[in-house]
This record gives sequence, structure tokens and C-alpha cells, in this order.
Amino acid sequence: MKYACGIDFGTSNSTAAIHTAAGARLLPLEDGKVTLPSAVFFNLEDDTLAFGRAALAEYLEGYDGRLMRAMKSLLGSSLIDAGTEVGGRTLAFRDLIGGFIGEVKNRAQREAGHDFDAVVLGRPVRFVDDNDAADAQAETTLAQIARDLGFKDVSFQFEPIAAAHDYEQRIGREELVLVVDIGGGTSDFSLIRLSPERRGKDDRSDDLLGSGGVHIGGTDFDKRLSLATVMPELGLGSLLKRGAAFPSSVFFHLATWHTINFAYTRKMRQTLHALGPDVTDLPRYDRLFHVINQQSAHHLAMRVEDTKIALSADESVPLHLAEVDESLVREVSRQTFADAIADEIDRVGQSAMQTLNQAGVAVGEVDTLFFTGGASAVPALRAAMAALFPAARTVEGDAYGSVGAGLAVVAKQRYG
Repeated sequence: MKYACGIDFGTSNSTAAIHTAAGARLLPLEDGKVTLPSAVFFNLEDDTLAFGRAALAEYLEGYDGRLMRAMKSLLGSSLIDAGTEVGGRTLAFRDLIGGFIGEVKNRAQREAGHDFDAVVLGRPVRFVDDNDAADAQAETTLAQIARDLGFKDVSFQFEPIAAAHDYEQRIGREELVLVVDIGGGTSDFSLIRLSPERRGKDDRSDDLLGSGGVHIGGTDFDKRLSLATVMPELGLGSLLKRGAAFPSSVFFHLATWHTINFAYTRKMRQTLHALGPDVTDLPRYDRLFHVINQQSAHHLAMRVEDTKIALSADESVPLHLAEVDESLVREVSRQTFADAIADEIDRVGQSAMQTLNQAGVAVGEVDTLFFTGGASAVPALRAAMAALFPAARTVEGDAYGSVGAGLAVVAKQRYG
């Protein structure tokens, strides 16, 4: 008998699930919660590793070390074979991802009461846009990591299709559903015909009418919001004495979860120091060095992320930037956020329409929009989808659990 599970290794959060007689069950992974934030902290003071909320807590408490988030975004990129410097040694990103997924596996096995032989891993429709070779390599890398962790059987399912399997367990009639899965790193779509009668079928190829995706997600929204509100306070957009713009690469590193640590390198510090005599805005230049010297950019990224989430409920939110200047506060409106991510939202909408075009299905034929993923609540995204599909009804999935639960359904079908 094989014991199988589903693992949703997410850009921001991860889950693991099994299928029982009562249906799919998400397993608690930390403090009774079924989500484990996809974060690793290297505590240099104690020479220990922390994962999830514990990792974020140690970082925020001020321990000397290095925080890594959004590691999934490295899959399919040239950075996967690079690493980050911690305490004078380089830790490979591939090993970091393996260590984190291994922790998910171990915690899930403890909760289930047995080891797992097989796993169905969720994957975005596209790890990498417009590069089939890199996209395939991302899946190959993730599969090898899983095998190295002891899984004998490893297979994949597109994340929005997994979410559809979860939703199908609860419907009472046939529906043509567009699954809208907006995660931390990608936006994924599946157009699939669901019904109570189809639940038990192993082969659903005739029901899946189209899939699509684009490498844009919640962390991209964070980046754009940071570039629009926080990074100008550190000098983004300022001019040098010779009339050229202050180099923007450091600001993009600081605004992007998985590249923040690159801004702390010796090479970056040397580059910025060399610009000193040509700087015209010394106060913001000093702020930039303060953030880098204190390695507090992850604090800023968390504040931006919290602001993004709060703007789903409020029209305006104060963004406190004590890590930049104790008294600095920026009032951020929902419209400012919408303007910052307008290009990203447009590309997400285009991907949704391409999924329908691929299937030869008209907008009016879609019965249901099933939303899942942590970034699916962004008001600008919802407004764009409502404009594209005015007749479709909206159904809310479990923002963080639908994919994992659906993967457990698929694992039951494949491995028994």
C-alpha cells in the first residue's frame, strides 16, 4: 500500500494534504495552522534554521542572520544554481528549497502518523513565461528535489486544476468554471467542466478545455507598490550631479522578495559608495545606506505586504516606515496601489482571455469564476475580472487551501 500526499509549495505559503474516508484533509504544519509561510531564517547567533512563522519571528526579533522568502520564484531561473552568503559561507538556493520542502514533508508525516511514498506537487501553468526549456527545467529541478527527499513516486498537477478538483467536491450541478488562482508568484487559469458525475473519473482530459498563466502574482504587486511608495524615500528617481538618474538596480533588489539579499552584498555596497561624490540628494542616500547597513529591507517588504492586504478592505492605509526614518509615514490609497499594478493586472487579464481563446469558448459561456490564491482579493484584479466576465457568478475558494486539498484528491486518484 502506498501512502500519498499532495504538497502545494507556494511562493508565500505552503500546505500539505492527504485524502481520507471523509475527503481531503489539510494537515497542520505550524502551531495548529495548515499553512506554513515559505520562509527560512538562518540564525547566525545560534547556528540554527527556523521555518515559517518562527523564521519570520526570529528575523523580526533582531537576531543576526539571513531571511529567505519567495524561493519558488528561483525555479527556472539562472539563480537556482547560485546561492546567498551567510556568515562567510554560500548556501545554494537549490538546497534551501530542498530544506524547506523537506521540513513540510517531515511535519506532514508526523501529523499523518506515517511516512509518504508518493507525492503530487502543485505547479503553476508557467514557471517561466515564453521559455519552454526553462519552464521544463523548473519542473525537473523540483521533481529531483522531491526524489532526493525520499519520495519514490513524484508527479505534478497544475495548481488551478487542483483547485478545481477541490471545488468539484461541493457542487450540485454541471458548471463550466474558470479557476482564477492568483498566488504569490504566478497567476494561473484553468477552464474546466465540472459536475458531481465527473468527480470519480481518473481521466479528465476531455473536461479540461484550456489552461494558461503568467508569471505575475502577489509578490509582484508588493514590488510595484514598494517602488511607488517606499523606494522613492530611499532615492529612487533622484538625479546625480552629472544629470543621470541614480541607478535603479538596488531599489529593484530591495523591492523584490527573493532578491533583497543581493542588495546587502559587498559588491553592491562598493558600487553605492562610489556614487557618493555624485549624489545630489544626500538625506535619501543616507536613508538607503541605513536600510542596507541594518539589513531591514525585509521589514519594509512585510510592511508593504501588510499594506497591500489592508487595501483590500480600506480605501486608504498609513504605511509606517520606521526602518527608513522613525517619523516617516506614507498614506497609501487604493487608487495609488491600482495605478502601481495596472500593467500587471492588464497582463493577468490577457492571460485569462488567452485561456478562453485557446479553448474556443466565448466569455458568456463561462458559468463560474472560482477564485483562490492569497492575492486573489486585490480589488483592482477583481474589478478587471468582473469587467471581462460580467455574467459569470463569483465563488470564493479557500485562498490558501484549495490547491493543497485538490492535490490530495489527485493523489488519491493516482496512487490509491
